[in-house]
Amino acid sequence: MTGVLFRTWLDTADRPDVLTVADHTGTEHLVVTRHALVREVLADPRTYRPDNALDAVTPIPVAALRVLTRSGFRLPPTLANNGGPSHPAIRAIVADALHPHRVEAQRPWLTAVVRERVDRLAATLRTGETIDVYADLAADLPLLVLARLVDLPDAKVEVVKEFARAALELFWAPVDLDRQLALAETVGRFHAVLREFAAGAPGLPARLREYSGSLDVTVGALFFLLVAGQETTSQFLTLLLHRLTGEPAILDGLAAGTISPADVVEEGLRLEPPIVTWRRVAARDTTLGGTCVARGTSIVLWLARAGRDPALVPDPHTFRPGQRGSRRHLAFGSGAHRCVGAHLARMESEVVVTETAPLLRGARVVRAPWTPDNLSFRLPDTFQITASADAARDGP
Repeated sequence: MTGVLFRTWLDTADRPDVLTVADHTGTEHLVVTRHALVREVLADPRTYRPDNALDAVTPIPVAALRVLTRSGFRLPPTLANNGGPSHPAIRAIVADALHPHRVEAQRPWLTAVVRERVDRLAATLRTGETIDVYADLAADLPLLVLARLVDLPDAKVEVVKEFARAALELFWAPVDLDRQLALAETVGRFHAVLREFAAGAPGLPARLREYSGSLDVTVGALFFLLVAGQETTSQFLTLLLHRLTGEPAILDGLAAGTISPADVVEEGLRLEPPIVTWRRVAARDTTLGGTCVARGTSIVLWLARAGRDPALVPDPHTFRPGQRGSRRHLAFGSGAHRCVGAHLARMESEVVVTETAPLLRGARVVRAPWTPDNLSFRLPDTFQITASADAARDGP
């Protein structure tokens, strides 16, 4: 298990409900695989605290810390790593910015954007060329929507994407010193920009400043929002669309209107979640699934495996939209720290599935998404398709 801890989405072996695994540094973690036990941990933030949620999996050495310190980098407890009394208020401020009514108001705009992109990509496919669904469709969409909902710094999309992916690698991947230094430079550079922006921006930053009286808290909340609020969704869109190229019956059902895009999204979240694990730390001695858990134990919640638990759905390894239990997945977590952007991610995914499904029918995968080692996140690099011979022949 040590060898696949950072690639858990590839692991298909039978596993105990709870097992102890050492990572690349020798640090032991208690890995929880069963849906009911994962929910039990998430539902009890007093026993299982979120304090370690943003701790670097590979300890950051002094040299890299100096790079971060020069930019004023700090990650105080705000959202995912906040088990204190300030969490509900900070969460409520962010949740108001991502209110379902505000999210739904973006659906017509997003639909038009996706439709225009799909039309352009379809025209390219008809010429026999290859398209990159990740780069040309999914990569920046969530960031563009988020920018319309909350007040984000006026930075180029590619700069924000580089920062977000660097942060996910720096804090959740097994990396060597040279790579840590390079990542720290990228993260620190953007963090300084974010800090300057947060000091005077209106809207969400102003509301966070007013509540907390702290620039560090404001920047910390925006930092996490820029990562969790958009990067994970672009990852999921890429993974889901790739999965659908291997599910022709689902694509046919979408075209015929017999399968709901919303059901496809939920089944995709169950089987292809962008966040495959999440962490907690035991705040006291306890037991979990009959296993003794000592205070201070690092706990890795295997969200992806929980979605394939036979106790959750009748057909755990098959893509069956609408099957009983499908919506009970834990892709967004559960409890007090459940993803505050869940409705946003669902809306974006439903629009993309609806508009992109015709593009995928008859497509041939040229290069499937590849994702590097990471404890919690899948970071697809590309997803390239071309039209099959039959599809090209039938095109206008």
